[in-house]
Amino acid sequence: MNDLIGVERLAEWQRLKALVLDSVSSPITRRVYNMALDEFIAWYQQEPRPGFSKATVSAWRVSLEARGLGSSSIIIRMSAIRKLAAEAADNGLLAPELAAGIARVKSAKSVGVRAGNWLSLKQAQALLCAPDIDTTKGLRDRAILAVLLGCGLRRSEVAALTFAHVQQRDGRWCIVDLVGKHGRIRTIPMPSWVKIAIDAWASTAGLVGGPVFRPVNRGDRVSGYRLSEKVVWQVIRPYAEVTGVPGIAPHDCRRTCAKLCRAAGGELEQIQLLLGHASVQTTERYLGTKQDLVNAPNDAIRLRLPV
Repeated sequence: MNDLIGVERLAEWQRLKALVLDSVSSPITRRVYNMALDEFIAWYQQEPRPGFSKATVSAWRVSLEARGLGSSSIIIRMSAIRKLAAEAADNGLLAPELAAGIARVKSAKSVGVRAGNWLSLKQAQALLCAPDIDTTKGLRDRAILAVLLGCGLRRSEVAALTFAHVQQRDGRWCIVDLVGKHGRIRTIPMPSWVKIAIDAWASTAGLVGGPVFRPVNRGDRVSGYRLSEKVVWQVIRPYAEVTGVPGIAPHDCRRTCAKLCRAAGGELEQIQLLLGHASVQTTERYLGTKQDLVNAPNDAIRLRLPV
């Protein structure tokens, strides 16, 4: 393995890469790791290298920086390489001391770096009002934007959202028992304007069960069973450009939800519960926080549906 499996033995490389990919549960992380490892092996093959070592991985990191990649992109690529070294060592393909050296290679600094974009209240309102609600597609797109901005869902969660998730709890509408990242389950309070947007779309589309969001064809008719994650992202692009915030992604809407909740006076612990961050369980255990579904932080977001 010190010669990175000789590079000629690509079958062995693919097997080792599969071990790395199988070690992560998130489909998104698996996809990014796959890309990162393929990038690394292509770079490694370009010229003679001093084996798979700390010096080689340090040179790889320098090459990433030379490409002008952002810190988050470098961090995820370096994480994939550390996983590779760990799996190689565990399978007797790399000496433990070499794996330990690779693990010590510093990654990019993320301190003080702004990860992603946030919208102001005015920009978020403009984005929400951008779809043409005289069309079925416009009503669907507005409902998608409402769920992203008002409930802070990930795009995978938007695609997986069903009408069975939308239930009443503590006298208000919520998204109940939604399975999110790493299989974590949470309940998300739903502002009234988000529910109105979903109902308007569902009524026009004639939907009462199954996935909430469906494909709409060029004839402005529902033409499929559910949207893919990719389509959720594509839905946002034209509206972002029209409203002067090109490049906004679904996760930027999630960040915007968190920011607007905080600006409206929402408690940090309740926002963490709302978004289902990895540290929620720790926060609950340390602070004894109980999610407040009656006085939900996202109720205070001052967005409104266009009349």
